[in-house]
Amino acid sequence: MQCDYEPVLDAHRETWVISWGDALYLEVENIYKIDVVCQLPTPAFYVLWNEKTTTNMKSITIASLFVALVSAASATPLEKRTTVAGFDISHYQSSVDFASAYSQGGLRFVFIKATEGTTYKDPSFSDHYTKATNAGFIRGGYHFAHGDESASAQAEYFLANGGGWSNDGKTLPGMLDLEGSCGSTNWVSWINEFSNTYHGKTGRWPIIYCSPSWWQECTGNSKSFANNSPLFIAHYASSVGTIPGGWSYYTFWQYADSNPYGGDSDRFNGDLTQLKKIATG
Repeated sequence: MQCDYEPVLDAHRETWVISWGDALYLEVENIYKIDVVCQLPTPAFYVLWNEKTTTNMKSITIASLFVALVSAASATPLEKRTTVAGFDISHYQSSVDFASAYSQGGLRFVFIKATEGTTYKDPSFSDHYTKATNAGFIRGGYHFAHGDESASAQAEYFLANGGGWSNDGKTLPGMLDLEGSCGSTNWVSWINEFSNTYHGKTGRWPIIYCSPSWWQECTGNSKSFANNSPLFIAHYASSVGTIPGGWSYYTFWQYADSNPYGGDSDRFNGDLTQLKKIATG
C-alpha cells in the first residue's frame, strides 16, 4: 500500500485531497485522527481508509477516510487536488466572449443548454456551441428535465438537438439537469429510463446534475446511478460539502451562480488530461 501525495508548506486548514494512483480523488475537510494506516513523510499527518476494490474496473470505493493532525506545530498538509475551471450557459447569456474566457479567464470547458422537455430548443445553443468549439473549449450540451413528460422521449429529443456524443476528445457526454419541484414523478425510474435511452444510443451514461437537497428529496438519496453516471453537484459554497447518492466523489461542481464570462462557475475534479478522458470515453 502506498499513499500518493505532495507536501506543501502552508499549513492552514482547508479541504485537501488524497489520491491513490490514478484511481481515487476524494476531498477531506476538518476530520481528525481515528487510526493510522499510512504515514506521510512528516509524522504530523496520517491516513485511514477502508477499501473495497471492484472486480472489473480500476477503482476503489472508500467507506471512510480520516486525516489526523498529530502535531499542529509540525503539520505538513497535502497539496490541493488539481481542478479545471469551466462554466455553464444558456440563452440567458446571449453574448459570450468565448475567446477571452479561454485565453484570459483560463476556462477550459463549458456546458451549453440544448433542450428542455420534448419541445423546447435553446435558441442560442448552435451559436454558443460553434463559438465555444472555435475557441478551443471542451464542450457538451445539457437537457433540462420535465418529470411530467416521457423520459425516453426527452432523451431522444436531446440527442436529436445537440445532446449527442462523439469520441473526438472535445465533446462531453450530455448532462441531465435535475432541479425544481419533485412533483409526483418517480424520479429514480424516470432517470433510469432517460439514462438507458441515452446510453443505448451513445454508449455513454449522461452526467447527472443536481443539488444534494434535490437528490435527497426527489430520489430518497438513491444510490442507483453512482456506478455509471458522473456527478455534477450544485453547491454554492467554499467547499463541495456532502456528496449524495452513493457517489464517492464529484466529477463536476457548480460552486457559484455567476461567472465573469456569463452563466455559472464550475470546476472539474481532475486535471486537463483527465477531463479529455471524460470527453474521449
